[in-house]
Amino acid sequence: MNFLLTGKLCYLRILTVEDAEEMVQLLVRNKEYWAIFEPKHRDSYFTAAVQREKIRESIYQARENREYSFGVFENGSDKLIGHISMYSIKRLPFLSALVGYSVDESYIGRGIATEAVKLIVAFGFEKIQLHRIEAYVSPRNTGSVRVLEKAGFENEGLLKEFLHINGVWEDHYHYAILEKDF
Repeated sequence: MNFLLTGKLCYLRILTVEDAEEMVQLLVRNKEYWAIFEPKHRDSYFTAAVQREKIRESIYQARENREYSFGVFENGSDKLIGHISMYSIKRLPFLSALVGYSVDESYIGRGIATEAVKLIVAFGFEKIQLHRIEAYVSPRNTGSVRVLEKAGFENEGLLKEFLHINGVWEDHYHYAILEKDF
């Protein structure tokens, strides 16, 4: 289970337990920034022990072809600058999955998130043989909306009060890309 997806700006690699400390640093650096659009995490989430367990679980899920969690690494420096996952993988009659991602605040606006999404979409269609890949995004998250649209996703509608974030039920757009449009 050693997938490496390489782009011009970044590469994606399945996280290993050895990445737990660096993942904690990434999470702590972006705690406030990512909290704007993500559900709140307990303090224990920001520990190496919890991250090691999450990585172990994601490795198991990948072996079962249910989920693939990648670190986003900067080309050249090999620094962990984000994470991206393909999860909720469904087999026939759906052949679909969801994508979620986050990039270090200091790296936004450089095209890295767009490239990472394009890499994981190619992985989903070419390696996992999916028909459809979906993503949910807050209408307030204009940067992420641009990422999805640049990666070929289309807005399929608004999901009212879809996700509970910071004590409030928030609407989310439902984006998708089909294999034939890839």
